[in-house]
Amino acid sequence: MKIKSKILAGFMLLIFMLLIAGAMSIYEFSRIGNSVKALIDNNYKTIEASKTMIEALEREDSGILLLISGQWKKGRTILESADSSFIAAFEKAQNNLTEENEEDHINQIREVYASYKAKWELPIVGTYKENSMEWYLNEVHDNFLQVKIEVEDLMTLNQESMYKEASALKQQSHRALMPGIIAIVSALVFLILFNFFIRRIFVRPIQKITESVKNFHQSSEGLKSDITYHDEFEVLENEIQQLIQRLRIKNEN
Repeated sequence: MKIKSKILAGFMLLIFMLLIAGAMSIYEFSRIGNSVKALIDNNYKTIEASKTMIEALEREDSGILLLISGQWKKGRTILESADSSFIAAFEKAQNNLTEENEEDHINQIREVYASYKAKWELPIVGTYKENSMEWYLNEVHDNFLQVKIEVEDLMTLNQESMYKEASALKQQSHRALMPGIIAIVSALVFLILFNFFIRRIFVRPIQKITESVKNFHQSSEGLKSDITYHDEFEVLENEIQQLIQRLRIKNEN
């Protein structure tokens, strides 16, 4: 094999190793990107929707208390606004079912919220319910807490799933780093081996030829460098041998 081919083969091997490591890293990082997108689409949206539902419930609770106190106009305005927010967030969560048993939580929220809403949709001002904290505590507040608990359960389900996904992402990030680390270590090992072969294939033959030229005498039969590689160095040694022969013939003449 020629020297040029040996050098090219060494660099091609290094490039091949780096390409393989780069391709593996790109693949792993692509998987991480897809996992992050899935994490946002599957869990984060539902968690945000659950938070919105809880905030809407708390506003509804304030609106009911305003109705009880006789401030029916302000109370109804708050209730209608909070109810719209709750329904919009609920529909967002309902259209984003990704976890096991998540549909059961959605159905439960729909059921208990309908029961809760039926309590404050009925007239309050001008009825026995007005200024009646007993009615609020005995009939409404328990429904409010029940809906809130169901929404929190839905949020907890998605938070736990998000935590599992985040742990999986951490493992994927480690796997994405491994090809790079392996490539760096392999490149260092390869460079050490490449340096060894450079010395063996290039430096040592040059040293042998140089030493043979230094030790050459007219009485010697020929140049002896003991080169075993069949490459350009062998050609160089033969050319030096022929040069010596031509010089010897010229001197004899």
